[in-house]
Amino acid sequence: MALKDWLTDRLGFGAAPLGNMFRDIPEDEALATVEAAWNDGIRYYDNAPFYGAGLAELRMGEALSGKPRGDYVISTKVGRVILDELEDISARDQGEKAGVFAHGRANKVVNDYGYDATLRSIEGSLQRLKTDRIEIVFVHDLARDFWGDQWIARFEEARTGAFRALDRLRDEGTIKAWGLGVNLCEPIETLFDLKEAHPDASLLAGRYTLLDHSRALQRVMPAAAERGIGIVVGGPYSSGALVGGPNFEYAPATPAILDKVARIKAIADRHGVSMKAAGLQFSLANPAVAAVIPGASRPGRIAEDRAALNEKIPGDFWSELRAAGLVDPAAPLPAG
Repeated sequence: MALKDWLTDRLGFGAAPLGNMFRDIPEDEALATVEAAWNDGIRYYDNAPFYGAGLAELRMGEALSGKPRGDYVISTKVGRVILDELEDISARDQGEKAGVFAHGRANKVVNDYGYDATLRSIEGSLQRLKTDRIEIVFVHDLARDFWGDQWIARFEEARTGAFRALDRLRDEGTIKAWGLGVNLCEPIETLFDLKEAHPDASLLAGRYTLLDHSRALQRVMPAAAERGIGIVVGGPYSSGALVGGPNFEYAPATPAILDKVARIKAIADRHGVSMKAAGLQFSLANPAVAAVIPGASRPGRIAEDRAALNEKIPGDFWSELRAAGLVDPAAPLPAG
C-alpha cells in the first residue's frame, strides 16, 4: 500500500521545534502544541533523536501517551544513538545545523549508520516515545550538508548497515516503511539507483518549497512517482523565510532569498493569499507528495497551518507566479 493511502491526513506535525530548536521552549508550551495538533485532527507525527538529543521524542511521547496508539502514525529517524553520558553541546559536529539545538539536552550524540546502531537507535526512540512500534523510519542527514565530502562514505556505511536493518524490520512487519530523511536531493537520487535497497518513502526537507524546488521537480519527484515511493515534504516554509522569518535553511536568509520572498508576497497580497497557504498548497500539489509536515512550537501555529491548508487560492495567483518566473514552468500547481 502506498504511503499516501495509509496516512489519514496530508497535514502532519514536524517535531523539530519540540527539541528546543533555536529557543528554549517551556515544557508546558511544547506539550500544549502537540495537544493542539491532536485536537486539530493531525494523526501523523514526525520526530528524530537529533532534535534536542532526544528531547523532542520525550516530549511527544509524554503528550501522546494517553492517545489510542492505533489512531496515529509516527515516523522517526536513525543515524544517531543518544547516550546517558553528557557532553558539551557547543562542541558537537553538526555540519550546517551547528547551534540549531543549542538549547537541547546535553546527552551525548553518537553518529552511526551501522546495522547494530540502527537497532539501538530505534530501541531508544521506542523508549522515549513511550510506544511499542514506529511506523516509518528515515535514515537521517545522510547528505553533504551534514557530512561534507565524507557523505559518500557515510552513505556506504548506511547501505551495508542501516538500509539492510530497515529492509529486514519492514519485511518482518516491525515497521511499515523506511527511506531517507534529508535536506538535499542527491542522497535520495542515489538511493533510488540502488538495486538491493527497497525504500517505501523519503522525507525531503526544504527542497520542494516555493523558494527552492527545481532540482527535486526534475530528479526526485518523477523517480519517486515511478517507483511508488511517497515523499514527505519537510520545512515547507524554508525555516521560516517564506513566512517572514529571518532564517533560510538554518542560517540567516541571503538578500537573494529575501528578494524572492518579497516578490512572491507582493503577488500574494494582491490576490489576498496568505504565504502559509501558498507554501503548503504548492508542496502538496505534486502527486508524488504524500504529506507535508510544518514544524510548530506554539499551539496557535497548528490552527494557522490548518487554515492555510483549507484556504481558497484563486488560479490567477498561481498564473501570475508562473508568469513572473517564481515557480518552475513544469511544477504542478493547485487548481484555482
